Order: sequence, then C-alpha cells, then structure tokens
Amino acid sequence: MRKMKLLRPLGITLAAAGTCALGLSLGSTSASSTFAPPAVAQANSPDLDRAVTALRAISTMKADFNQIDRAGNVVNGTMTLKRPGKIRFDYGEDADLLVVSNGRSLYMIDYEVNQVERWPIRNSPLGALLDPNRDVKQFGTLLSLGGSEVVSVDVRDPNRPEYGRIIMNFVRNRSAPGGLQLMNWVAVDAQNYRTTVRLSNHRYGISVPDSTFRFRDPRRSSRRPR
Repeated sequence: MRKMKLLRPLGITLAAAGTCALGLSLGSTSASSTFAPPAVAQANSPDLDRAVTALRAISTMKADFNQIDRAGNVVNGTMTLKRPGKIRFDYGEDADLLVVSNGRSLYMIDYEVNQVERWPIRNSPLGALLDPNRDVKQFGTLLSLGGSEVVSVDVRDPNRPEYGRIIMNFVRNRSAPGGLQLMNWVAVDAQNYRTTVRLSNHRYGISVPDSTFRFRDPRRSSRRPR
C-alpha cells in the first residue's frame, strides 16, 4: 500500500463546504486529549493580539508537517506558505495527492484518478491561517490552557457553523515572527470531524517563487509535473 492510499478513505475531501483539506481525522486517545479545546475562552486578550500579529508577520515560511489519522497512521510532507493566501502541502514525489492554494481558492489534486476539487479559501478554516486580517481578530477567541508558554486560538464564525473551526496552537519563541511560533492546528468540520497538522523545522523569510503554488491539471494531462 502506498503512503497516500491512507488519505483517501479518511476524509481528506473538504466535505460540507467548510472543512480543512489538509489533514486526517484525529482518533488516538493521546491526540484527541492533547487538542481538546479548553472550557475557558477569552474574546479579548493581549495574547490574541500577539497571535494575530505573529501570523501577519510571516512573509514566507517552510516547515515539515505530519498528520495522524484515527487509526494512528502517519503521513509526512512539507508545507510552504507565502503571503497573501498561498499555501502548498507536498506529500513527496511518490504521492498521488497535492493540496495547494493560489491565494483565492484551495485545490485538492488527485493524480491517481485525475480529479481536481476546489473550494474558496473563505469557506475553509484555513482562511484564519491564510488571511489573518479577515478572520482571526473578528472570529477568534483565546483558549486558556492553564500555562504561560502556549497560546491557543479558536477561530469560528458563529453565523456560519458549516464552515467549521480551526484551533491554532502557538509557543512563545523570540526568534519567530511576532514572538510566537505556530506549532500545530486542529480543524473541525460541521460534523465534528477533526483534522490535525503538526509542524516542525520552521524556516522563515526564504525565497518562494509564485510558481510553487501552480499545478498541472491532471484532467488535461496524465503526467504529473516534476
């Protein structure tokens, strides 16, 4: 079984117009308990302002990521981010799947079946990550984790529950833009289907050409670009 075969039956399809296309359902006890949203939330907090500032301060970033499904399966790859609104999740040369945003829309490209799915960024919880000017301050609340080193922000639109929510977890790091480093996030869709992405090996301010966020449409060609 190839690595990417794990993704297809586990919900990486942005169902119900708002869920995140980037991860796999959380299912292990340790993962779900780690990321369960705390009961205490604060709508206005200096740390919420700091989180927004940290997101806005990122011009470009690369990081390694891993995803864990409900059965404990793990897939890995590289995330590339560029303002405004561009992101790419690369699962490696042998993968049949690519997730990429060109700043307007989020695409999932399945090279195994020559299929492309598209969603407006605003309809995904990832909108909070890709466009903090629009989402985080208006719809974000700070979650109290009972510690001073972690800043956790829950972003959701109460008027559009079908768009789901995203919980972003930062750690204090003076070397990161804005003094906070995004370590992981959990996206939850309208059916309470959880997705997690964990980041490591962050690299900031690197040169990233716009061509990184383009892709060849497999419906027009059976060959995947190199």
